[in-house]
Amino acid sequence: MNLEILTPDKKVFEGEVTAVTVPGTLGSFQILKGHAPIISTLEDGPVIVKATNDSQTFNIKGGVVEVLDDKVIVLAEAILA
Repeated sequence: MNLEILTPDKKVFEGEVTAVTVPGTLGSFQILKGHAPIISTLEDGPVIVKATNDSQTFNIKGGVVEVLDDKVIVLAEAILA
């Protein structure tokens, strides 16, 4: 599935991934291929991106996630250092 992580300033990540874990307002949850369409608000916390041979973590400052047709878009207020 395709993932994009965007902030108001720039595109932070774009690529094919196998799983994404996001810090939802009611607790973190994982998105896998074939996930039902969803829009959810996000809290401050880690977005964990898993690709076939790799794993990356981006610490975000709140935002929104949208999942539709195996495309995941994370709109984050900011990426924390």
